[in-house]
Amino acid sequence: MYVRHLQVGSFRSWDRVDLALGPGPTVFVGRNGEGKTNLVEAVGYLATMSSHRVSGDAPLVRHGAGQAVVRAALRRGDRELLVEVEINPGRANRVRVNRAPLPRPREVLGLVRTVLFAPEDLSLVRGDPTERRRFLDELLATRTPRLAGVRSDYERVLKQRNALLKTARMARGKAMETLDVWDGHLTDLGGQLLSARLRLVADLAPHVAESYAGVAGEGAAVAALGYSSTVPLAGDGAALGAGAELPSVEELTAAMAARVAERRGDELDRGMTLVGPHRDDLVLHLGPAPAKGFASHGESWSLALALKLATFALLRAEGEDPILVLDDVFATLDAERRAALAAVARSAEQTLITAAVVDDVPPELRGARVEVGGGYAVVVKDAIAATEGGTP
Repeated sequence: MYVRHLQVGSFRSWDRVDLALGPGPTVFVGRNGEGKTNLVEAVGYLATMSSHRVSGDAPLVRHGAGQAVVRAALRRGDRELLVEVEINPGRANRVRVNRAPLPRPREVLGLVRTVLFAPEDLSLVRGDPTERRRFLDELLATRTPRLAGVRSDYERVLKQRNALLKTARMARGKAMETLDVWDGHLTDLGGQLLSARLRLVADLAPHVAESYAGVAGEGAAVAALGYSSTVPLAGDGAALGAGAELPSVEELTAAMAARVAERRGDELDRGMTLVGPHRDDLVLHLGPAPAKGFASHGESWSLALALKLATFALLRAEGEDPILVLDDVFATLDAERRAALAAVARSAEQTLITAAVVDDVPPELRGARVEVGGGYAVVVKDAIAATEGGTP
């Protein structure tokens, strides 16, 4: 898969950009603040309907504009796919695929596959569990788009149940019966989400081990993944061994229901849901110890990079190269990590790279180049027609 043509309107700092792109590596070069990251961010938004830099949509719309538009023509084998997203902060976004509107924006998930590596990804190792849960759930939606609906429904039920818990402590009768109903919805959806996450962790783990060994070099500790859950059956954080038998959806649902019943008194006291995948964590291991709190700065970088290289390998193994997006990372990596990343980037069907200075990018990845600055984005190298953007 690759982006053949990218167009954005009123997105971030850009009024309008219209770029013809091609397979292989493309480097977006420009000084900090000129808008190069905004362009690759737009590609990532098509894949996840979210930004890796901000939590909401409002910052994505150019100041003074009411909406932003991201439009991309993509090649998937011998097929052409046109994906258009209209970003409307405070209102429903609108999505069209091949000019036909989708009933729900999340139905676009899975059509565009990207793997993005950026300096912010260090938080996957050193940050709080929210970052790692988001990583898992975005990858789940990429692999199995229907799970985006499961996650959305779970979050809706969680919000309703939390609201009821805040008032149910002093309530009687019907309010407690209503809580029983929400418990059923919560555990049904939670069991599905737990099962999918565990399967993903098991599938991803061998790729992480292999990628980390390649990045960290000879003699490095072995990297592994575990899952820590408020539902004991789903995991205690220990590393998952190869071929580990995973509990079924039904077993996880029943185990979550039992745990919810057990913690009900605590939940009523605190007015919040204490059991479920919204409180779980992906645990990263280096050797016998969890990486968080024990890994050095270099090991943390290697592990963050290994997670993204493993994601790329997993999606590639399922039949199609995702678009690889490398946002301002080469300047921060040492020679070994640069070489490991460059090897994967060189093999990808399309790699989009941002850099302040082109010399930061390994020579073998300096294919097409887009110069970004002074209000323009212009393709200046290779046989791709140069097009100009508007004033940012």
